[in-house]
Amino acid sequence: MRIALFTETFLPKVDGIVTRLRHTIEHLERNGDRVLVVAPEGGLTEYKGAKVYGIPGVSLPLYPELKLALPPLGTKSAIEEFQPDLIHVVNPAFLGVGGIYYAKTMNIPLIASYHTHLPQYLHHYGLGALEGLLWELLKAAHNQAQLNLCTSSAMVKELVNHGIERVDLWQRGVDTDMFQPHLASAQMRSRLTQGNPQDPLLLYVGRVSAEKQIDQIKPVLEAMPQARLAIVGDGPYREALEAHFADTKTNFVGYLEGLELAAAFASADAFVFPSRTETLGLVLLEAMAAGCPVVAARSGGIPDIVTDGVNGYLFEPDDPDGAITATKSLLAATQAREELRLNARHEAEQWGWAAATRQLQSYYRRVLTAEYGVSAA
Repeated sequence: MRIALFTETFLPKVDGIVTRLRHTIEHLERNGDRVLVVAPEGGLTEYKGAKVYGIPGVSLPLYPELKLALPPLGTKSAIEEFQPDLIHVVNPAFLGVGGIYYAKTMNIPLIASYHTHLPQYLHHYGLGALEGLLWELLKAAHNQAQLNLCTSSAMVKELVNHGIERVDLWQRGVDTDMFQPHLASAQMRSRLTQGNPQDPLLLYVGRVSAEKQIDQIKPVLEAMPQARLAIVGDGPYREALEAHFADTKTNFVGYLEGLELAAAFASADAFVFPSRTETLGLVLLEAMAAGCPVVAARSGGIPDIVTDGVNGYLFEPDDPDGAITATKSLLAATQAREELRLNARHEAEQWGWAAATRQLQSYYRRVLTAEYGVSAA
C-alpha cells in the first residue's frame, strides 16, 4: 500500500503523537508499504525510508512548538507523483483539512485519526466558550472520512457522543525493547534528584504546557516534604511552572531521549500524571514498560492502561486530595510497589508497535475494499 500521511505535528517536535507516528512509519516501511509524510517543515526530507514533504508554517501564539501550516499549491503535484492508495490525516486541523480536500477532489480513500483532545484543551487557555463550535468543526472534518480512529475506548465514546461517525479503536503501542526496568541506574537517579538519591523520586515526562496540569503535583510535594520531583520535557508553560515550584524540591531536567529517557523512567519511584485531557497517555505506557508505577487521574484514555491497585494507582479528577493519597499509598508499601512494577511491565509487554501497526494495516485494507464508506446523506 501507498499511504499519504498528513500530520499537524512531526519531527523534530517530541510528543506522544510524533512517537506513535515514528514507530508506525518505521513498521509500515519495514513491512513493504510506502509512506509520504506531509507535515510542517522541520528540516527533514526523509524518515526511515518515508519521504517527508515539509510545509512552511508559523508558530501558534499560545503554543510556539506547534506550527500552523496550510498546503501550498505544489502539494497536489507531490501527491500525484506519489500516487497514494489512501490518505490518512492525523488530528485534522489546518494541514489536515488540506489532506481531506485532496482526498475528496482526487477521489482517494480517506482515514482520519484523533489523538489530541482539543475541546478540553480550550478550557486551559481561557477559550472554553468555543468548545461547542470546535466540536462542530471536528465533526464536519472527521465525517468526511471512511473511518475515524481513536487511541482509547473513552475517546471512541466521546467522538460517537458528539456525532462523529464510523469510529473505531487503534490499539495502544509502546517500545518494550527501549523501555525496560533493568535500565535503572544510580547515576540517573542522582541526576534527577540533584544529588539526593535516597529521597523518594517522583517523575513527570511530557509537554510542559497548561493542559497537562503539572502545577497540581505541587500539593503532593507539600504533603510529602521528603519527596523530590523531576520534570522531563519542555514547553510554553515552563517559566510559569519554575516560579510555581520555586519553593519545592523540583528539578526541571529538559528533554531526554533514547536510553537516557528510558533510564529516567526506570530510576524513579513513581510516575505522577495529573492530566485530565489525555486521549491515551503514551508516556504512561513508557513508564510502565520501564517498571515505574503510575499515579494518574481516572480520566480520558488512562483507565484503559492503568488498573487501580494492580499496575498503578488512579485518583478521581475532582478529589483535591486524590493524588496525595494515591502517591502516599504507592510509596508507603515497599513490597506492594515491587508487585506494581512487575504488573506494570507485564501490561506494557502486551502492546508492541508491530501489533498496533498490523491492526492499522488491517483498517487500511478494509477501507480500500470499501468495507467502510461515507453515507450518501
